[in-house]
Formats: sequence, structure tokens, C-alpha cells
Amino acid sequence: MNRLKDASSPYLLQHRDNPVHWWEWGPEALAEAKRQGKPILISIGYAACHWCHVMAHESFEDAGVAEVMNELYVNIKVDREERPDVDHVYMSALHLLGEPGGWPLTMFLTPEGEPFWGGTYFPKEPRFGRPGFVQVLREINRLYHAEPERVSKNRDAIKQHLAKVEVGDGGVLVLADLDRMGLRLTELIDTEHGGLQGAPKFPNPPILEYLLRYAGRSNDGAARHRFLLTLERMALGGIQDHLGGGFARYSVDERWLVPHFEKMLYDNAQLLELYALGFAETGRPLFRQAAEGIVTWLEREMVTPEGAFASSLDADSEGEEGRFYVWSLPEIRETLSEEDAAFFAKVYDITEAGNFEGHNIPNRLISGEAPPAVEERIAAMRTKLLERREARVRPGLDDKVLADWNGLMIGALVRAAPLFDRPDWVVLAQRAYRFVAESMSRSGQLGHSWRGGSLIFPGFALDHAAMMRAALALFEVTSEASYLRDAQTWRDVLLNEFMMEETGCLAMTAQGADPLVVRPQPTYDEAVPNANGVFAEALVRLAQITEAADDIERARDVLSRLVSMARASPLGHTSILNALDLHLRGLSIVVTGNNAEALHETALQIPYPDRSVRLLREGEALDDNHPAKALTASGADAQALVCAGQRCSLPVKDTEGLKAQIRKMLAPQSGSPA
Repeated sequence: MNRLKDASSPYLLQHRDNPVHWWEWGPEALAEAKRQGKPILISIGYAACHWCHVMAHESFEDAGVAEVMNELYVNIKVDREERPDVDHVYMSALHLLGEPGGWPLTMFLTPEGEPFWGGTYFPKEPRFGRPGFVQVLREINRLYHAEPERVSKNRDAIKQHLAKVEVGDGGVLVLADLDRMGLRLTELIDTEHGGLQGAPKFPNPPILEYLLRYAGRSNDGAARHRFLLTLERMALGGIQDHLGGGFARYSVDERWLVPHFEKMLYDNAQLLELYALGFAETGRPLFRQAAEGIVTWLEREMVTPEGAFASSLDADSEGEEGRFYVWSLPEIRETLSEEDAAFFAKVYDITEAGNFEGHNIPNRLISGEAPPAVEERIAAMRTKLLERREARVRPGLDDKVLADWNGLMIGALVRAAPLFDRPDWVVLAQRAYRFVAESMSRSGQLGHSWRGGSLIFPGFALDHAAMMRAALALFEVTSEASYLRDAQTWRDVLLNEFMMEETGCLAMTAQGADPLVVRPQPTYDEAVPNANGVFAEALVRLAQITEAADDIERARDVLSRLVSMARASPLGHTSILNALDLHLRGLSIVVTGNNAEALHETALQIPYPDRSVRLLREGEALDDNHPAKALTASGADAQALVCAGQRCSLPVKDTEGLKAQIRKMLAPQSGSPA
């Protein structure tokens, strides 16, 4: 019997009519495997995954394949976005087997959930140098029953390695160390196309933020150029949806031309921040258009009826990857006038032969930016083509609400809003924030995934860390005390439910969560920044806002332990190193007095990597430990104080003076250990 009909996950619901007797992940499925004495086949994917669809159509919808699966295994289907903890454990196991990983993830487990062999996509019939799926099913089952000692050996070796936890070397890092890493990173950037060298090309936002931070503190022109080059080439490439806005997951080529067409909320959240930073650096219209395109797409396609943000859009429609997004030249001509069609085709690389497998992916890698008059003309053409595209069969929408991905987008909207003068983006963020904070919370602890009233609870470390950071961003902009209280609540949940004292880092899962084979404690960044890096940044920002002794000590303690882990592989831990940069260099700007709106707005227009902002409302007082305490005790006139550590500037009364003071204090300087 297929048990997925009552699942909340759109990915699981895609498989509810399979002849496979699927179970959802949980103790009941493991108990059934023990009862029957069968190994477990666990298949992990997500709704927007192209190769997940391929394997489903080829094998899981096939009655003959399903018969073998049902006879030999207890079969479990998992949405990796709903259960990132389960995915992490079994993907780590696959890596230990020497496989590169990917989705669908296909793992074979003992009835206790212990992995002993696996792979990713298996074709139904042998091809691509891979065995056929039925052949794999029968051989693994034979090994499980006929050669249990081989299974036990694999199982024990994998479990032993999974149980190992990362331990820091006790070392520290100073700004000079960060600069040496920044110089090395600069050398790794593709000087022609931007991004890390080679293909496929992923945006890697934490790495790009690290590059920009390095460029700013060292005045390295090459690093700054390569950061901006990466943003430019992505914005011009096919990885951006030039008609509807937003960015695809990654590019399969080194030029950013051919995207893997799925659109993920978390990618676009992180890219929104980067394009806001790029615009603040240059004022380039290209970067504004890319950022506004992300938010336009978000509002048009990704806002749920509750006001939160959906997770993703599928790569496939009508059974074909990218079909919704590609064009032929005759279609362009049917939609636009002959003259406009020729002009649009020239600008966006549309040809009779196509620029990708007989189709055209609109891009501007050859034509580049254009003068304002040209941009205005082609904007009207894009609108007409978007209207035509809307009549096509749409890719599937995964409308589940994930607390961590929403937290990333909320924070991005709030941070970007002042840099583009878009206060409406803050309103959009506040609505999503209210839903997550109110409808996905129990006694202050967050759940992870919500859909149709069903909540997966308890949530994970990144849910709380991302929402803590989002709350602080909203507090900086609004100065509403409720956001600060929420941030402190989620901080305490992370420290009490997730912090592992023996390692000094966060586990993915809360203390009371259903146990897995191991309790994962990853520290490295993946497609999303790691919870430890996000938490470290939030702790540093909280300490800069309050300057309370306990907050400062806690931020230093957590950050120092994480930095000692990051030293061994810095490129995999740039979210932690970005938090360290904020700790060592970040300015704390305090705005007080009557009619202080202009000073507050000016402070917020300083890009977030360099500052934290607090608007002190009437009746509020700074912590006794705050270095600006004495300077804010008297006077009702608007003023701003810029603090670095325990030293503050004299009060600044006007916006130009504030900008000058910030420039002076952000000038490159040597640092001290964390």
C-alpha cells in the first residue's frame, strides 16, 4: 500500500499514485522493516529535481519495477527539504562510499536505518555506464541475505565515520589571515566569466560575500573587480530569467548561459543581498534590475495566501526540463512586430538555430548592458513576451513554507530595501515574518515546514538561526522591541536545544527530535549557509546592537570555537569567516534624539557587512556597558554615534558628517585575534 496520499510535501504527493508501497520517514517504517526482516530502500529528492522526475517516470511508475521493490524492500520516500537532517546523514554516507552525490539519492539501509550501500539516479535499463535499477535491487538484496558479513563491514565502517565530529585546532585568525585567504580566493575566480573556475557554475553567495569583504578591507582592486564581474556575468547570462525575474539554481556551463532551470527561494534570497551590495558599490542599473527582478518574481509567483514564501519552482514542465523558459525565433516574431522581434533577437541572442539544443535561452552575454533608451524599449518587449509565456503549462510550484529559507529571504529583503529605497520590501518581509513567527512556533521554538496547516516540528538549527538574523535585520530598520525579543528567544533555543558543549557547534536537530543513526553537526556551507555561520553572525550583530557584556562574551566564545574549525578548510566555512570579519571590523551605529529619521536612513544605507544599527527610541536607554551610554544621556537633538569595539566617535549631527565618520572608521586597519 502506498502511504503518501496524506503527506503534506508536494514532492511526496508527486509519488502518491506510484505502485511502490512507499512509507514516509518515521519510526513506523523502521518498525515495519524489522518486523519483515527486510532491508530498507530510501529514496530522497525534492519537488523541483529534474532527475528525480526521470527516475520516477522510468522506475517508480513502472508496475514491474515496483513489484520487485515491494517484494524485496521496505521503501521510504523523503523530501530532502522537509527533512534536511535525514538527507544530510545519508548523503554523507554516500560520500563515504566514494560517490559524488546528487539527487535522487538512493540508499540501502538495515532495518535499523544504518546505511550500507547506495547511489543516486539509476536508469531502469543499463546505460550511462550504470547498471539497471532492477539489477541493482536484486543484487543488493542478495548481498544483504547471502553475505551479511560484507553488509556488516560496510555498515560499521560508515557508522564509524558518520559518528566522527569536527573538532577545532584551537587556533585563532586575525585580519591578516583573512586577507591571505582573500588573496587566494581572488586567484580562484574565473577572470573571464566570474565565479569559481570551471563548470558547472554555482553562485556560491557566502564565498562571494567573503570576496567583497576582503576587497573592502584590503582595497584590493582585483578582488573587487572579480566580485562585480561575477554579478555582471550572472545578470547577463541565461541563469537569470530575463522575462520573469529571478535566478535558476546554477549554470551547467562555465559562461552562465545554460541554467539548471529550477528556481529556489534560498538562491534568490542570497543573490538579492549580493546584488544590493553590488549596486551600493557601483550604482549600476544592471544590478538594480537583477535585484528588482528577484523581488518581482517573488511577489508574482512565490507569495503564499498566508503571506509567506513558497520554496521552489520546478525545472520541468510537460515532461521537459526548461520547456517553460526557452523560445524559438518564430514565437518571438508571432508576439512582437517584425522590427521589434529582430531587435529583441539581436539583444537576447535569439537565432533560427537556437543557442541551446535547438532552442533559445534569452541572455545578454554578447550584447551586454545598453543605454537607458534601449533598455526602456526592450522592457516593453519583455512584458509582451512574459504575457505570452504565462499561457504555457507552468512548472510545478512547491508551496510548502520553510522557516529557514523564509528567514533568509526576509533578511535579504530588509537589508536590500534601504540600498534601493524600497520600503515596500520591508512590508513584504514583515508579512512573511509574522506568519513564520506566529504560525510555525510553539512555546518560542520554531517548526521547520508548514503546508496546509501541517507543521513539521521541531525545526532545525538553521530555522532558528535564519529567523534570528531576520529578526535583527527588522529591528535595525524598525527599532520595534518585539523583533529584538524574538531574536533573543531564538538565540536561547539554539543554545539550549542545539548547542553541543563537547564541540562548541550546533547540531542540526533539537534535543527532543526523533533520533537518527547519528546526530549531525555539520559546520560547512552548502547551497545555504551553515547554521553555525548564520548563528555566529547573528550573535555578533546582537552584541553590537546591545553591547551587553553577556552578549559580547557569548559571541566571542561561540565564534572563537567555530573559527578554530574553519581554519582547516576556509572556503567551506566562509559564512563563519564573514561573521568573524563583522566581529573584527563591524561598526555599531547608534542614532538618538528627535527627528532622527534622516540619520537613521543614512546609517541603514551603509551596506550590512560593515555595520549594525540601533535607533534609540524615546524612553529607551543603552546598556550600562555600551560605550555610547554617556554620550546619549543628555540632549534631545538628533545625533549619531559610530562605535568600534569600546570606542565611539563624538556625536555627529548631520548625514554628510555621518558618512564621513563611517568612511574614516572603515579605512583598512590591522586586526586582533577573535
